[in-house]
Amino acid sequence: MNTFKSIYLASRSTQRRDLLSHMGVNFETLVLREGYKGDGGFDETPQVSERPLEYVKRVAKIKAIAGWELSQRRQLLSYPVLAADTTVGLGDYILGKPKDQEDAVETIRKLAGKSHFVHTAVALKTGDGIFETFSSTEVTFSHLEDEEIRRYVALGESYGRAGAYAIQGKANIFTVNISGSYSGVVGLPVYETSELLKSRGLLAKVA
Repeated sequence: MNTFKSIYLASRSTQRRDLLSHMGVNFETLVLREGYKGDGGFDETPQVSERPLEYVKRVAKIKAIAGWELSQRRQLLSYPVLAADTTVGLGDYILGKPKDQEDAVETIRKLAGKSHFVHTAVALKTGDGIFETFSSTEVTFSHLEDEEIRRYVALGESYGRAGAYAIQGKANIFTVNISGSYSGVVGLPVYETSELLKSRGLLAKVA
């Protein structure tokens, strides 16, 4: 099994970078631009009737492949490429990143007083193939008045985040329960990711 000194993280997420750093992973950031006109060459639009978990698995995989192809085109060192994607599922309905403030308010309104799932899929592309893992975490929000929702959205935490909230931010105040991976809700499930990297010889096992 090959041992690499580093990997590429195909993500612009500060949270994912921080989590990888805490895991002791050596990595370099490889930023992909969404859309077929971007250098990533992919689109994150959900397919018709695609379920939330199916969606994140597909997108994480195409991000990893796009990152690998980009590194090859740029003639970078052939490090493995790690990519992840997170979405919120309310039943079979995908709650992605809000388009604007009102969309964020409506999204939080749908989640208030209910349980939902946060799915994060992780994909690793190497010269040997592509390897995948995921986490699904159940999150329950308290009942929220409309004024509370609007105050939260006004904080700015909703933008660029699936489900229009950041569990590591003020959304923690109205989170009643989390069953599963907290780090998966943040954006990168630490246990599952570390096991994936260990299986490919990219992270040392704890002595």
